[in-house]
Amino acid sequence: MLPPAVKADSLITLDIGTTATRAHLFDVVNERYRFIASGIAPTTIGPPINDVREGILNALAQLQDTTQRTLLGNNGGIIIPSQPDGTGVDALAATLSAGPEIKVVALGLLENVSLESAVNLAKTTYTSISETISINDRRKQDQRIDTILRVRPNLIIMAGGIDGGAERTPKKLLEAVSLACYLMPGDTHPQVLYAGNKDIHKDVKEALENLVELDIAPNIHPSLNTEHIMSAHPQISKIYTQIRSQQLYGLSDVKSWTDDHLEPGATAFARIIHFLGQVNSTDKGVLGIDIGASALTLAAANTDDLFLRVYTELGFDAPTEHLLANLTIEKIARWLPIDISHAKIRDYLYNKAPHPGSRPSTTEEMFIEQALIRQHMRSALKSALPKFHPQAANNPQMLMPAFEPIMIAGQALTNAPSLGQTLLMALDGIQPTGITTMVLDQNNIAASLGVASTFSPLISVQILESNAFINLGTIISPVGYAHPGNSILRVTTKFSNGAETHNDIEYGTISLITVPQGQSATLQLRPLHRFDVGMGGPGRGGKVQVVGGALGVVIDARGRPLELPSDGNRRRKAIRRWLRVLDG
Repeated sequence: MLPPAVKADSLITLDIGTTATRAHLFDVVNERYRFIASGIAPTTIGPPINDVREGILNALAQLQDTTQRTLLGNNGGIIIPSQPDGTGVDALAATLSAGPEIKVVALGLLENVSLESAVNLAKTTYTSISETISINDRRKQDQRIDTILRVRPNLIIMAGGIDGGAERTPKKLLEAVSLACYLMPGDTHPQVLYAGNKDIHKDVKEALENLVELDIAPNIHPSLNTEHIMSAHPQISKIYTQIRSQQLYGLSDVKSWTDDHLEPGATAFARIIHFLGQVNSTDKGVLGIDIGASALTLAAANTDDLFLRVYTELGFDAPTEHLLANLTIEKIARWLPIDISHAKIRDYLYNKAPHPGSRPSTTEEMFIEQALIRQHMRSALKSALPKFHPQAANNPQMLMPAFEPIMIAGQALTNAPSLGQTLLMALDGIQPTGITTMVLDQNNIAASLGVASTFSPLISVQILESNAFINLGTIISPVGYAHPGNSILRVTTKFSNGAETHNDIEYGTISLITVPQGQSATLQLRPLHRFDVGMGGPGRGGKVQVVGGALGVVIDARGRPLELPSDGNRRRKAIRRWLRVLDG
């Protein structure tokens, strides 16, 4: 459950990341919430300081200097609530993604049913699956107990058994967990989250309540064909902050400063995506991707449903061995516009992992990092697409469904030398279809805005309507195949001043149509060769009203899925050509 809402005209949100801690100030200006400014400082959870509070106070001091507004009292603490003389703020909230590995053991009855659901639940926050146990994995009971004792997990997630179904088998897993916890030293007991058959809640409590800190959530697999992962997300978010409070010195104080408005960054980011899905005036979903040092967060939402996955193995601080277990050097290298040896790519990855907040110092390093970002997005979407878009499982091309808008976030994207490079990374990594708007979280405030909305939904509405986010442009991505150079789309653009332009779009190209930022225009789309532009099926066109973004209207006619030339020289030449179009 969310903390109770409180009235707050002025609000500071803290975003405690792996490499940086940010303090964002929101306030009411002319009767509307506005994003005012940010302060940023290195996160101080590790040596030599080992106190999360130091980085927070440094970020607040920088925010105080930037705004010339007194936020810290003489004792060094935050002034809450705001005072009649204008000092302080009304409320404080925080998001967190920093911290050491949270090891999880997931248990379920069947490997492809409840166990998979338990793993999916763990992946809605910043955890690492250390071991999985199921009834059909052929391990004996003593081996299950030994497995849990060997891992010494921070968290055990138990699922299994449909509501009203069998009770004997889930109790067998419960027995293994109970005995393992009993045998552990008291200071190493894990927290346990049970999200299985509700009919054995009493047995779960009797077996575990006196041994560990126990949370019971609704059954995430209440029937054989139903999975309700997000029903247990509030409990796992709470557990995450509890474990982090034990791991990170000073975090318990931060939690008290925020009056319990402290939650995982992924949870807050997903809340904003879900909010956009609920207010969306189209029948499309909303997609959000946040690429951070500790993880890649992917959220997809429509009016009713929210899908959330956190890929800690795709964070910049992930050990290179783990990273290369999920990716290959070849997959990263295919996105490079210049020829860089595999040895140099590997060296960069090994140097980046211990210093995830470092910026590329050469052009080669910049292109390697941008290639890695592309492949991170491709890997996450390939894994997640069958979950939030079940029809994709029957589509060998794994095409993206239509989204409006798509929000991209993360310092790795906002640090790109140009908006054109940022957009090309997103187009290559996401490969949207049809017509959508690409929005960039330029100030890295999306997660902070999500936790701020627990005070008032108006904060989300009014900040999203402001210029705190950049509309990169309307993206039109025709789906189909043709020979390179063939015309596949004819576009007539009518501007508000009466002017009109005509463009023939060739397959294999990226094209820009200049529509000044914030101004509207009407596009008449006429697809050729049965290309699908998302207006009712192959070959169907029509009119669409667009608003110009920072890069105008972008037509990505490279096909879906995007197939890069197999020849290295031709591939690099094509990528450089696309870069020139978007980079000016």
